[in-house]
Amino acid sequence: MEQENGRHEEPVVPTPYGAVRGRYEKGAAVFRGIPFAAPPFGPHRFRPPAPPEPWHGVRDAGTFGPTPPKPPYSEAFARLLSDPVVAGDDCLNLNVWTPDPDPGARLPVMVWIHGGALTRGSSAVPVYDGSTFARDGVVLVSFNYRLGVEGYGLFPDAPPNLGLHDQLAALQWVRESITAFGGDPDRVTVFGESAGAISIGALLASPRAQGLFHRAVLQSGPPEATDREKVRRLVRRMAARLRIPATAAAFAAVDRPLLAEAQAEVGRRASPVLGGPAFGIVVDGDLVPRDPLRALLDGAARDIAVLAGWTSEEYRLWLAPTGMLERIDRLGAVALAGAMARCHCGPEVARGYRAAHPDARTSEVVGQLVTDYLLRVPLHRLAESRTGHAPTYVYEFGWPSNVPDLDLGACHALELGFVFDTAGVPEAERLAGPGAPRELATAMHSAWVRFAVEGHPGWPAWDGTHPVRVFRGGPQADVVHGLRDQEMALWQAALTRAEATPASAPRPGSPRRGTAPLSMVRKLRRSSGVRRP
Repeated sequence: MEQENGRHEEPVVPTPYGAVRGRYEKGAAVFRGIPFAAPPFGPHRFRPPAPPEPWHGVRDAGTFGPTPPKPPYSEAFARLLSDPVVAGDDCLNLNVWTPDPDPGARLPVMVWIHGGALTRGSSAVPVYDGSTFARDGVVLVSFNYRLGVEGYGLFPDAPPNLGLHDQLAALQWVRESITAFGGDPDRVTVFGESAGAISIGALLASPRAQGLFHRAVLQSGPPEATDREKVRRLVRRMAARLRIPATAAAFAAVDRPLLAEAQAEVGRRASPVLGGPAFGIVVDGDLVPRDPLRALLDGAARDIAVLAGWTSEEYRLWLAPTGMLERIDRLGAVALAGAMARCHCGPEVARGYRAAHPDARTSEVVGQLVTDYLLRVPLHRLAESRTGHAPTYVYEFGWPSNVPDLDLGACHALELGFVFDTAGVPEAERLAGPGAPRELATAMHSAWVRFAVEGHPGWPAWDGTHPVRVFRGGPQADVVHGLRDQEMALWQAALTRAEATPASAPRPGSPRRGTAPLSMVRKLRRSSGVRRP
């Protein structure tokens, strides 16, 4: 049967472990579900990734491979975020879209690391379809990694950061194998959103990842390390619920669905706004030898060009689906005091936000305060520290969602359909609503492609004038100088005061995460029934 574009044969490409057969789709050769590591179960459970078993003959790579174990999103978030489940053990797999599966093509490569709070998500999400990048001359790779307690639990009898080790193994596979798919292993750009961007921050700072990629994109996620005690607390709560010891051996003996159910239950006590125990990347003295943000501020990876940014209203995805915006407005000063405690800032910062946005509701002030503390302050500090070295480009995504009856604004993760130029697929419309502007997707996607191909996305690099490319609607280049400088100055003043006065609280932009006062947490939960996604 004749294939698309008049090609009669399905593409077959060799890998270090055996040949794979893909499909021609939309003008590209597509390979799905290629193992880059052995199934992380049995003898490999809670162990670093091991090479996959070689196979004989040609392995079919026509469909997405299994996804890692994970709990489902809560109902409020499942209506907005797609998260397919593919059953099976061989979940450490990757996908390749290539315009030309010829070793001589030497095309630029982009490697996608998905988000999902390190507990959800996979490479099978339809929004992450790589055919648009292949259409534009780029080889696109996406992969799975272990999530939640399987990938980021802390145990006395298992190594930490196993999910990050999986990511490193996938990047090593790209280094060794991508030439056969038409890619250039010396022109690799990693890009990721939320937990994916946090992961890239850790990889940028890791000596073990040096040479595996050459440019990096951080979307709505800063370099950070999670306090080890927060992770241990979550593991202990899971162990108590399951009535087992808090060891990897005991967790490995629990039925996987039961383990996912326990993880979902204990995870409901935390949220990005309220804080609390959560899974995260920790300093381990090996893959993550020190805090990633501090390492990057001190000069690590300054030879790698970086594109980084955020959405205008990140917090709305965290607060709007559960009705918390209205509850915060009702709590008023109590909620604002809780946000100040969460962000380890004094009243002068909150007063500055009020003065800068006199007409804003309390929920907007709280939301932007927390967004800046979690995302913008560390990324702003990162850009400042790299001035005069490899270029850093900063963006803000400002187009608001059209989802009816839900005030999502320009929320967290909304930009994904525009970056992948898949804003029209049904799964992207869940978050964007109908009528996403096609020209905005073209502009944003083209900027990411240009950054991977040419090393710059089409607007000035960060310097003393603080240029920010704002993606609002049309294809025109809307560059604003000094965007959000007023708020950043408030945090810089707070940082200066913190450095002058020794204290145990984290500095602004520090990766350590606090928790809002228990009284505020209880009031918010009683009034909204909020649950973590």
